[in-house]
Amino acid sequence: MKKLITLIMTIILVAGIQTISAQEVKEVKKIYNPEANAKEDISKAVQKAKEEGKHVMVQIGGNWCSWCLLFHKYINEDLEIKKMIDDNFVFTLLNYSQEVKNAELMAKYNNPGRMGYPVFLILNGEGQLIHTQDSGLLEEGKGYNKTKVMTFLKNWTKAAVDPKNIR
Repeated sequence: MKKLITLIMTIILVAGIQTISAQEVKEVKKIYNPEANAKEDISKAVQKAKEEGKHVMVQIGGNWCSWCLLFHKYINEDLEIKKMIDDNFVFTLLNYSQEVKNAELMAKYNNPGRMGYPVFLILNGEGQLIHTQDSGLLEEGKGYNKTKVMTFLKNWTKAAVDPKNIR
């Protein structure tokens, strides 16, 4: 009888955790705009990054992708991560969906969707792709690992890749 009760409690607990995660994602507003001109948005981000001495961080995904929405919510709610991004990157979104695949940009950036979604691009102030990040490597359980996310961000700041700072 104790085993049965333990099993039932475990199932309820696991189901409850899944419901909370799903609910959190449902509460996130739709962040990708399928009607946006992604090429123009990236061009503006590159120009701004050049002026501000930063890199561009592009999050590729769509409103259909719960992990994409979860990552966006995560980086905007964790103040340390938000500050790291704001201080070092110009952040922009690139929509990939059934309706709008942005095939030209995806081809230009070596088809990063092969890694799954979201996927992140780091561009320099000239618009050159310097890194593609598989978001699966930043995950832990049903969310993202802060240490992994911060390490990714720190490794791709403009200062981190400046040859003067590499020993």
